Amino acid sequence: NMITGAAQMDGAILVVSGADGPMPQTKEHILLAKQVGVPNMVVFLNKEDQVDDAELLELVELEVRETLDKYEFPGDEIPIVSGSALLALEALVENPKIQRGDNKWVDKIFDLMDKVDQYIPTPDRETDKPFLLAVEDVLSITGRGTVATGRVERGTLKVGENVELIGLKDTKATVVTGLEMFKKTLDETMAGDNVGVLLRGIQKKDVERGMVLAKPGSITPHTKFEAQVYVLTKEEGGRHSPFLVGYQPQFFIRTTDVTGKIVSFTHIQMKNPSSVAEEHSNKMAMPGDRIEVTVQ
Repeated sequence: NMITGAAQMDGAILVVSGADGPMPQTKEHILLAKQVGVPNMVVFLNKEDQVDDAELLELVELEVRETLDKYEFPGDEIPIVSGSALLALEALVENPKIQRGDNKWVDKIFDLMDKVDQYIPTPDRETDKPFLLAVEDVLSITGRGTVATGRVERGTLKVGENVELIGLKDTKATVVTGLEMFKKTLDETMAGDNVGVLLRGIQKKDVERGMVLAKPGSITPHTKFEAQVYVLTKEEGGRHSPFLVGYQPQFFIRTTDVTGKIVSFTHIQMKNPSSVAEEHSNKMAMPGDRIEVTVQ
């Protein structure tokens, strides 16, 4: 779920306990964000109310910045805001009409969102390209039909237009009979929207997470491909050991995860070249190597 969510993000808020500092899961999430291409990040140091010493909070901030640097995010530049989500929520529950300036903990959440607006730019959407949406979930609505939900990756889509349901199963053609976003009915959706698409004549069993909805004829599914790959080292959150031809890793592509098979590979660059390594270069890949692989 973390990979699926991160792959759709334009930016992220990394929440770290100001009382405890970065945890192992914090580092895993930063690494995943880097691997799936989350471009920008803002940090919220939570539980500030539990930290009595301001110097301790400064040490946690320093540790967070060093951790971000380690995973190739600009630690010195990334905005860090401290606060207490719980105390802000309690103030909001007590007074739903609370305004900026009424409560210092609520103000810190406003400050956080200001940093998000300033530091995470609204990306240029590819609205001029053919429509594509990766299906994240599928729902069945009694009396209406099947709804595929996900984030529009590119293009635009209007009610009444034809789309194809592609991947994992045989390609099916269908018509869009409705669009909905955050309980609002739409006539049109575009790149960047998280939307539900009502599909004519499609059963829930016909749709799976990981499929894509696309403009008819715009893409073709493949079960075999070639790729250039860098094998992450143990220190980078990757493998501890080498692998051979025939290895079957999990592939995370958009919203799907599927098992594939390494049919063959050739080395582009070895991390630690040697006569023994070169002898096995087309049979075994080591962490840190760069290889060209054929996958099926």
